[in-house]
Amino acid sequence: MRRRQFFFALTTTHPPTLPSPEEIALQAGADIAAVRAPQADTLFAERALRLRELAAGHAMRDYLLLLALVSEAQHERARRYPQVRLPDAAQIDASAATGQPLLAATAWPREPLWRTELRALLAQVLQQLPGDSPARATVQAVIGLPDQALEQQADRLLAGITLGLGMAAAPLIAAGLQLYWAHLVAGTASAHPGLWRHLESRGTCPCCGSLPTSSIRRVGPGMKGQRYLHCTLCQTEWHMVQVMCTHCLGTQGIHYQALQALAAAAPTSERAAVEAETCDHCHHYLKLLHMEREPHADPVADDLATLTLDLLVSDAGFTRHGTNLLLLFGDAEAPAGER
Repeated sequence: MRRRQFFFALTTTHPPTLPSPEEIALQAGADIAAVRAPQADTLFAERALRLRELAAGHAMRDYLLLLALVSEAQHERARRYPQVRLPDAAQIDASAATGQPLLAATAWPREPLWRTELRALLAQVLQQLPGDSPARATVQAVIGLPDQALEQQADRLLAGITLGLGMAAAPLIAAGLQLYWAHLVAGTASAHPGLWRHLESRGTCPCCGSLPTSSIRRVGPGMKGQRYLHCTLCQTEWHMVQVMCTHCLGTQGIHYQALQALAAAAPTSERAAVEAETCDHCHHYLKLLHMEREPHADPVADDLATLTLDLLVSDAGFTRHGTNLLLLFGDAEAPAGER
């Protein structure tokens, strides 16, 4: 097998011995939000700005700029998104009784409006794409997919089935699903305050059951470095303590891997803004973003821009816990129109 050639190497650091910000806050009696519902009115606009910033000089420049257009379109559609059907009391009670996510990605009955909004979103992207962009054909193909084929692709995407999934179209379809679920969760959180107030640490989204894209240490008003996992689908963030594996929930054998340019004469004393938290016990990892080191870090955009870190950590024998629906790798393409 041909080995990949990299211009970077991994540097490893050990977890801190000092109490985490969560432990300090808990000792002081602070109230840490268990769940941060998505703010669709600002989330996608901020992501678009970050994608454009990261695209400058990046090897994936064209793709990051395409996703910036997608994020901008998500922002515009979010401002006028139709009202979605929220869970009723019986569904809430059933979720509480079974412990299953209330808005489970593979079980919640999607409304047809998600397809209408997806096509409107992609029509806006098409208007902004240059006439010679190779992405135009894919965008047009997704807009033209029959409803049944679009629903079949969405089912595969949400179930994590890559066989038969159109890999080029998947990120575009995911953008529409993200927009729908973000409004679904935000509306539910607004209608039922405190619904997800108390949660134990878990590696999947408490709202829709999806995997995280990455985790992030938040700073800003009311935040002092608390760690949250960011859902790849509904954009919800849920709290998890520091130095804990997001896959097996273990606290031993945790290390942090970061990129270092091979040309560097010596390891830098500054910690990277994006690290991979690896677990020696289950051999899984998830990226950790540090806003105290990069205030504009975005859980999706910065994950996309650090693909080399994924490749190196994977080569070191670790499997990713999590996924980014805007960049998938799979087995086979589904023919156009679900042929």
